[in-house]
Amino acid sequence: MTKWEYATVPLLLHATKQILDNFGEDGWELVQVVPAPPGSNSDNPVAYLKRPKFA
Repeated sequence: MTKWEYATVPLLLHATKQILDNFGEDGWELVQVVPAPPGSNSDNPVAYLKRPKFA
């Protein structure tokens, strides 16, 4: 069975593609992008990423 590791990454609006491309080259897959959490000090959306976890 595949085990996964996850990451949450704030996305800078002027560099979204570059950020996601860099994570993609490291094996991360984009799962979802959501707006900044309420009460946070940022308006940047947050990306949720996953990749297979190797022991």
